[in-house]
Amino acid sequence: MLRQLANLLASEAQLARDELLVVGVSGGPDSTALLHLLLDLNRQTGQQEWMLRLHVAHLNHGLRAEEGERDAAFVQALADNLELPCTIEAQNVADLATREGAGVEEAGRGARYAFFERVAERIGARFVAVAHHYDDQAETVLHRILRGTGLRGLAGIPLVRAIRPGSVVRVIRPLLRIPKQELVHYLKDHGIAWREDRTNESAEMMRNRLRLELLPLIEDRVNPQVREALVRLGEQAAWLGEYLHETVQRTFETLIISRTDQQLELNVEALSRKGRIVQTELIRLAYLSFGLGEQELSFANIVAVLELIADPGSGKRVQLPRGMEVVKSYHRLVFSLPAEEAREELAPEISVHLPGKTRLPLRGIQIECQLRDAAPGEWEALRKKASKFEEFVSMDAVRPPLTVRSRRTGDRFWPLGAPGTKKVADFLIDAKVDARERDRVAVLCDLLGPIWVVGHRIDDRVKLTAQTRRVLRLVVTPVG
Repeated sequence: MLRQLANLLASEAQLARDELLVVGVSGGPDSTALLHLLLDLNRQTGQQEWMLRLHVAHLNHGLRAEEGERDAAFVQALADNLELPCTIEAQNVADLATREGAGVEEAGRGARYAFFERVAERIGARFVAVAHHYDDQAETVLHRILRGTGLRGLAGIPLVRAIRPGSVVRVIRPLLRIPKQELVHYLKDHGIAWREDRTNESAEMMRNRLRLELLPLIEDRVNPQVREALVRLGEQAAWLGEYLHETVQRTFETLIISRTDQQLELNVEALSRKGRIVQTELIRLAYLSFGLGEQELSFANIVAVLELIADPGSGKRVQLPRGMEVVKSYHRLVFSLPAEEAREELAPEISVHLPGKTRLPLRGIQIECQLRDAAPGEWEALRKKASKFEEFVSMDAVRPPLTVRSRRTGDRFWPLGAPGTKKVADFLIDAKVDARERDRVAVLCDLLGPIWVVGHRIDDRVKLTAQTRRVLRLVVTPVG
């Protein structure tokens, strides 16, 4: 189990071995097992040792009175015994649900992840680990099937995702391939105590009914391996989704005739020749490229635009949520927002303190530049130490001043390790960055052009070499 956990963290989640990690702990068996397993990983010895820096986080939802207080006290005692830092907060989720007109489950989930993000930003962590496991994945896929999902919904719970759109903090689920039964056995074998939430045994909530009644019934009377079948279906849907996502990202760029902050024009003739599923995803991507929420866009909205594309006439229009209008005008399909719709704009270019810290509030990050002399022979070790949000470059090759901006048409750089130069736009497509996020990716430049596509790759011309005399350390951290 530890080997599986280590491979997932290193290969798929791409955590540094000394990563600062927020761990969401409710006190239940799943999150308690997650915390202890991460600590066990740190205790292992070998060629590639882990030194994860763990910070426990717990939110009391205020739904279970004294039981909730006991859960919080249990988590605090657990963190104290393990000598781990811990943040505990309380929130009245019932009141929050009433104010937002949402269900208690939905409001609780939103409050919990907002709390996790606040903790991560405060301590400078890039990742939050939560304890969804194999059985949760099976339940999620079944739940979505019964509610009526599309292909993307079948993919179930992702292993890694942004905690919210646009956030640099990411949620990881290290236990997603480990069954619940194995986690309980692990706790019992090691004599580890946990808390039980009695509401999990109530059949009032749909997810509880699936877990307590429907799945056992299907296992008993239809398919004893239904959980494996559901997880396998979810994995295959995710694979297909990844392929479709990459195809659509590339296609989308070729269809754009023009775009502004308020309007996007696509080549409708080329769009109409695509398959129906590709058209569907391209419509969704066009809507999301304005920074609008996906939840508001229904399947009926997408079908209406599909019918507009297929209609041989011109001048017809369709209304989408948030005031967006789609008009077919001869060879163009025009998506437009009302002129009064407020849009957050990024500054065209910001000077970077060298050395020093530069805040980019609209991107939610801070870039810090640190200068020092290169120690003899350290350049290889520093190149290996580099990560997504920490890079080391040769100051000898940098041509100040430094600025940070979004990509520009025609921007090219030589990604470290690549055989040659590449357009920044093509690089971001290959890196599977969503179209709506590409213009928000920070590009750090000197007088000669891009030196770091932040969070992705440095330019080959500024890499460290045996001849480097001055090292520029670049560190990105999230800010509120």
